[in-house]
Amino acid sequence: MMEPLPETSSLSALSGVPPTLLGLVAQYSPSGQEGEAVAWLVQRMQNLGFTQSFCDAAGNAVGVMGTGEQTIVLLGHIDTVRGEIPLRVEEDRFYGRGTVDAKGPLAAFVDATAAVGAVPGWQIVVIGAVGEEADSDGARYVVKRYRPRFAIIGEPSQWSRVTLGYKGTAWFEATFRAPLSHTASQQPSVCEAAFIFWDSLLQWTQAYNQEKERQFDQITPRLRGFSSGEDGFTETATLRVGVRLPLEVSPADWYQQVQNLFACLEGVNCTLQPVGYPIPAYRAEKNTALVRAFLQGIRAVAGEEGETLSPSFALKTGTADLNIVAPVWQCPAVAYGPGDSNLDHTPDEHLSLSEYRRAVKVLERVLRGLTAG
Repeated sequence: MMEPLPETSSLSALSGVPPTLLGLVAQYSPSGQEGEAVAWLVQRMQNLGFTQSFCDAAGNAVGVMGTGEQTIVLLGHIDTVRGEIPLRVEEDRFYGRGTVDAKGPLAAFVDATAAVGAVPGWQIVVIGAVGEEADSDGARYVVKRYRPRFAIIGEPSQWSRVTLGYKGTAWFEATFRAPLSHTASQQPSVCEAAFIFWDSLLQWTQAYNQEKERQFDQITPRLRGFSSGEDGFTETATLRVGVRLPLEVSPADWYQQVQNLFACLEGVNCTLQPVGYPIPAYRAEKNTALVRAFLQGIRAVAGEEGETLSPSFALKTGTADLNIVAPVWQCPAVAYGPGDSNLDHTPDEHLSLSEYRRAVKVLERVLRGLTAG
């Protein structure tokens, strides 16, 4: 049964929050527990007059506006990281888990599509994908089922910026084994060998990054886990490593470099095991009808409020579903949505309500512009 909005003495203080945004954020949905939020969003899209709305085979919430042959996909994600944040409004700020990453952008997609309505010759597909904070199972499902003319990915960019690219990512476990030696031996232990390797990896990446001023162009490895053990004959150490990769370095290139660095360890058996799905970096072109529609929309909304504003572009150091779908769909694609990405995953996550409303207006203009031709 679908959960209602939370009962709280401060519910009246939440009355100024747009209903789609409030209802979606009120459904706590960490990765793997998205079912109630999906059910709520499917019902919300039906109530807003979408041509159809449903939960697909992957568990994604899908709403379709219109029946035309040309398609625009607005792909957001409905899951969040763990850690529920009590809903509250302070001045213009709406606090709650997912307000920024990324229910705010997803709700903006829904509200903008509802405002535009059905356009002859087009269908606008809004997807609240599951599992983006895990292995992006929702996006991996839809990438095989749509071939849109334009794609917009729901991630916080701030209402006046368009995100063109994200870095790639790759995880691995490196395991080191050697015969157990006496503690008085001059031979490095396997644990020491593991950290000799890690130091070599850092030195190599630092050399690679030396002339790369932007973090988007750098390789940034992080040590995420370490374990060791022995069975009386063999000692073992394992490092778990994640990395953010630039456009110039594919996951395959990265794994090969890791293998090359194993050569610095004599007498140690070294193995590399990739973990999860490696994802290459992606950067969109600026000179597309989609980007032009966003620039025009941002300027127009700013002008309505008496502002003179120059829209800007962002390149993010994280990874998003844009990396997964854009290379396959081969259509103009960007990421956009209200919110400050510095608040992603934090206990202070909140969204400016005025920024949310501006983003909805921008998206309305973008959708009308793209479907007008």
